[in-house]
Amino acid sequence: MTQPPRATLRFAEKRELILDGAARLFNRRGIRAGTLAEVADSVGLATNSLTYYYRKKDSLVGACLLRSIEALDRIIDHAAAVAPPGDLAGRVRAVVQGYVALMGDIAERRHPALIFFGDMRALAQPQAAPAFAAYETMFRHLRQVVHDGAAGAGEALPARGTPARQALNARTHGLLSQVLWARAWLGRYEISDYPRVAATMSDLLLHGLAAPGQAWPGEMPAPAAEPTAEPAAEPTTTPGAPMPEVDELREAYLRTATRLVNDHGVGGASVERIAATLALTKGSFYHHHDTKHALIDDCFERSFALIRRVQLAALAQPGSGWQHLLAATLPLVALQTSPQGPLLRLTAWTELPGELRWQKYNSMNRLGERYAAMVVGGMIDGSIRLVDPAVAAQLISGLINALAEVEHWVPAAASDQGTPALQPLLARPLLMGLLAPDPPLAKPSRRPA
Repeated sequence: MTQPPRATLRFAEKRELILDGAARLFNRRGIRAGTLAEVADSVGLATNSLTYYYRKKDSLVGACLLRSIEALDRIIDHAAAVAPPGDLAGRVRAVVQGYVALMGDIAERRHPALIFFGDMRALAQPQAAPAFAAYETMFRHLRQVVHDGAAGAGEALPARGTPARQALNARTHGLLSQVLWARAWLGRYEISDYPRVAATMSDLLLHGLAAPGQAWPGEMPAPAAEPTAEPAAEPTTTPGAPMPEVDELREAYLRTATRLVNDHGVGGASVERIAATLALTKGSFYHHHDTKHALIDDCFERSFALIRRVQLAALAQPGSGWQHLLAATLPLVALQTSPQGPLLRLTAWTELPGELRWQKYNSMNRLGERYAAMVVGGMIDGSIRLVDPAVAAQLISGLINALAEVEHWVPAAASDQGTPALQPLLARPLLMGLLAPDPPLAKPSRRPA
C-alpha cells in the first residue's frame, strides 16, 4: 500500500494540533472572544503560519465543529454495531458509555479536545451551513439507531407529522441532550469513576426514577407563577402568592434575550438584534443593562428564579418524593411554551467570561442539589427507585436544558399541541425511563416534525 507523502502527513499532523488547541481555547474563551492569534500562540505557531491552514477564524471554528460531530457519529455507529436491532437498552448504553469514555480520554489527553456545541449558533455563514447540516445528519443517524433499537430491523420510521414521529424525535433529542450535557458535570468525578457514572446514567435513562407502582399523572400541573426578574436569593414570599410588579420593558428584554441566546448563542444574540426584535433603540437597552453580559446574567437569574420558585412550591405541597419531583419538573416544561417562557439554555454558561461563568455554574449546582434531595426523599418513602441521587439530579438539569431546543426538534408538539403534548413527550422518558411503555398517542399534528 502506497504511503502518503511525508509533507502531507506533516500537514495533517499540524492541522490536528491546531484543531486540538483551537477547541481547548474556544471552549475556555468562547468562539466570539477567542482569536486566531491566541490559537496560534497556544500551539506554538505564528499567526501567519496558522492562516496557511485556516485563513479565517470562522473556518477554524467550523472545522472544529465538524470534527466534534464526526466523533459523535462514530460513537453512534459503534452503538449500532455492538447492539443489534431490537436491543434499545444495549444501544443506549453503548452511546452513553462511548461518549463518557471519550470525555475521559480527552481529559487525560489521549484524544484531541472537541469543541462544545453550545456556542455553535454564533457561527456566521457560510461556515454555519455545513456545520448545521452535519449536526442534523448526526441527529437523524441517532434517531434511526434509537428507532431500530426499539422497533427492530426493517421497521420504517413513523410518517412525518404523526404523534409517533414526534415521540421519536423527542426521545432522540432528549437522549442526545443528556449525553452532551454530561460534559458539563463529569468533571465532578474522578476519571477512574467514569465507567461507573456511565452505567448509572444509562440505568436512569432506561429505567427512569419512578419506583414500581408509581404512575404518570393524568393531569399536568399548571405553569408556575412568574417571579420577579431581579436577581435574588431565595424568595421570601409564600409559594403560590402573587409576585410584585416588575418593569414590563425589562421583562420583555429578558424574554427576548433568552429566546435569542437559545436560538443563536450568547455571541449571536447581539444588542442590535435584541433591540430590533422589540422595535427599540440600542439606547433603551443600555438604560436597563450596562453591558450585554449583564443582560445574560439577568437572563440566567430570571430562569434560576423560575426554577427555584417551582421547586419551593413543590416542596410546600404534601405528597411523596415522586410527587414532589413531578411537581418540580413538569411545570418547567409548561413554562417553555407559556407567555412566561422560555427558560435559558443552561449550557449558555460555557459562553460567559471567567468569573461570571463560574457564578452561574455554582448556582446551577445548588439548584441541582435540591433535586437530589427530592430524589433522596423519594427513595426513603419508597416512591423512587434506589438510584444515585447526584447523577439523577444532573439528568433533571439536562431535561431543563433540552427544553431550550424543543421547538426545533419537536416543532409540532411545541406549537400546535403545546404544553399537554410536551410534558409526556419530553419529561416522561426521563422520569419513567426509555423502556417504559409508551403513553397513548395524541391526534396527528397539522405540522410536519
